[in-house]
Amino acid sequence: MTFNYRAFALNKLARIAPRYLPFADVATAEVPLSRLLRLSLFQVTVGMALVLLVGTLNRVMIVELAVPATLVAGMLALPLLFAPFRTLIGFKSDTHKSALGLRRVPYIWKGTMYQFGGFAIMPFALLVLSGYGEAIDAPRWIGLSSAALAFLLVGAGVHMVQTVGLALATDLVKQEDHPKVVGLMYVMLLLGMVVSALIYGALLADYTPGRLIQVIQGSAVATVALNLLALWKQESRDRQRAQAMETAPQIQFRDAFAQLVARPGTLRLLVVIGLGTFGFGMADVLLEPYGGQSLGFTVGQTTKLTAILAGGTLLGFGYASRVLSQGGAPTRLIALGALIGIPGFVAIILSATLVGPALFVAGTLATGLGAGLFGHATLTETIRRAPSDQIGLSLGAWGAVQATCAGIGVALAGVVRDILVSIPAFAGLPAHTPYNLVFMIEVVFLALAILVCIPLAVSHNPIRGRRATAPQPNSVEVP
Repeated sequence: MTFNYRAFALNKLARIAPRYLPFADVATAEVPLSRLLRLSLFQVTVGMALVLLVGTLNRVMIVELAVPATLVAGMLALPLLFAPFRTLIGFKSDTHKSALGLRRVPYIWKGTMYQFGGFAIMPFALLVLSGYGEAIDAPRWIGLSSAALAFLLVGAGVHMVQTVGLALATDLVKQEDHPKVVGLMYVMLLLGMVVSALIYGALLADYTPGRLIQVIQGSAVATVALNLLALWKQESRDRQRAQAMETAPQIQFRDAFAQLVARPGTLRLLVVIGLGTFGFGMADVLLEPYGGQSLGFTVGQTTKLTAILAGGTLLGFGYASRVLSQGGAPTRLIALGALIGIPGFVAIILSATLVGPALFVAGTLATGLGAGLFGHATLTETIRRAPSDQIGLSLGAWGAVQATCAGIGVALAGVVRDILVSIPAFAGLPAHTPYNLVFMIEVVFLALAILVCIPLAVSHNPIRGRRATAPQPNSVEVP
């Protein structure tokens, strides 16, 4: 008799999780926690890709490989080109025709293959791009084009996997449990980012080009393995749904999207998502430099700021999940999240001249809390507003706006700060001045998000056009 280590590990994790995960009560007899935790592994691979691209490779390319910072910024921005297509991806997963009635799994697997392909190309492309070793004589356009392709493939895979994976997660649970499953998925994203950052830091402590190749290609293999485990027996095979989709009139993406945004309040909600995400997102790239230049934090101290920000976000997720699962209004939590972010940024601005580090840490925690509330509530409101046959399309619209505005916010934050520093009038001013002006811009955008959100919060209605009975996708048909 052989011992099933996989089942043992999942059962142990499922027993521990209800104590420490604020969303563990989403589990039911039909969809146990072990199944949801297994599905959430797709968020772990997304977090792993984000850390590798934005954190590890960002530093390695600039410092060890001596790639120009402008070129690095351009490479990191390439995945954003695919962000607007999340809406189309979600629509395709809603309307995908399969003989077995599968809708989500084929697209998650395609995204996984894109990620694998990008990671497989990436290390060699970066070595050629940097002119390392024997690659010094290779034409520069080869390294540039192959690196661009690698980053674009990974970005496309991340957007596809996350959009359709979230749609699959909402398919598995009842409508009233959507806030909890959304929170659980994003907790796993944060955990994936933290764990992978620690692992990458340990593996690349003694950097060599060969070690870089091993780490990136090991990430490719881990992505395929974890996503395959996440997908195994998750989506039910429904031949009746397949037959119905074959005979149903085929709707075009343009018409479906027009129907979605024509629903009362949907377009306003997307504007709120864009304004708030831009407002919170600009700080991501500036908090650590601000702490170092304005408050004299060491590298180790500024690194802890990421943990504080993530901790605040996790608190926001937990509180939002609890309130929303009890029937709370997502639109009011959206406004509350943005409202908490405003004094958070004000505290960060004042920390350089008043209380100092304590106020800065408190402001960082508050902005994380506000961002967690805002992100969870906007995603939940998007799902609740969507018709039952347009969940993927709605999630795609949310993801397209959120990812695009977050990326633009991060990019513009650095650009605005650098422009202000280069202006002669700022030469004699304290180091915190350019940063504080950027933080003030964030306050303005969060205030605009609140103003646009007020009509939605006033006219809140918990269920808008969704069918009262949730689908039952959990029974698997055996051929």
